[in-house]
Amino acid sequence: MRTLVQPGPVHPRRIDWFRDDPHALRFALRAGATLNEALTTPLVEAGFQAGTIVFGDVAVNPFRYVRPGPADGAAHVAYFSAPHAPEGISRIERANATFGWAGGKPLVHCHAAWIEPDGSRRGGGHILPHETIIAEPAEARAWGFASVRIQAQADEETNFTLFQPAGSTNPQAGGIVARVKPNQDILTAVETTCRDNSITEANVRGSLGSLIGARFSDGSPVDDHATEVLVRQGWVRSGRAALELLVVDMNGDVHEGWLERGENPVCITFDLVLEVTA
Repeated sequence: MRTLVQPGPVHPRRIDWFRDDPHALRFALRAGATLNEALTTPLVEAGFQAGTIVFGDVAVNPFRYVRPGPADGAAHVAYFSAPHAPEGISRIERANATFGWAGGKPLVHCHAAWIEPDGSRRGGGHILPHETIIAEPAEARAWGFASVRIQAQADEETNFTLFQPAGSTNPQAGGIVARVKPNQDILTAVETTCRDNSITEANVRGSLGSLIGARFSDGSPVDDHATEVLVRQGWVRSGRAALELLVVDMNGDVHEGWLERGENPVCITFDLVLEVTA
């Protein structure tokens, strides 16, 4: 399996997980609000400390984003492109966002695919949430957690500031908030998390991250050493995981498919939310 040598020491624990009950929430996205304000305000009002959000068919203008990019030297194994700012209304086709906190303020980390004003379909690892504005009323769905908090913290291994979960764990709770660390096959990581919690059936809700390229079950590859991804759908059945991902390469091109087992290692981090069904 492909691996990258990160700039910092390898942490011995490769998956951090916390168990809590998820609470589903549907809410409106207010036109004129920043993406960050529109996505986080309802979750804060509901008392959530962490969560995952899914939305689509959302018009934005202005729109600012970055793509995955090559390393900026020895400091990181991969980095970001310069910001992109298409002129006019772009329409987000599908997006997943992780809800957490940075410096005591609510923040979202958002990956998406969209249609730009010229009709091109593009994607990006990070929509800049404070610089992107909702252009038309829309809706979103979230799964929030009250006893687990996601906090942006410095990560010594990757040399990035990353969303990291923390909090109490209830062994009987119906959900899991997890962070998967670099060089772990994401399907295996989902199965390991479930096995460690005696879970055989679960649905993957939201969830996003980065992979070292991608390999799909139909044999097609994405060869860029850094890709940003979101989960279109996923589940665990009888302890075995399946994930259909949307994958964005360094050119902003969008690829989609079911992942091949044992061939999709995490590049920097992966935010994972599971809803337990058995």
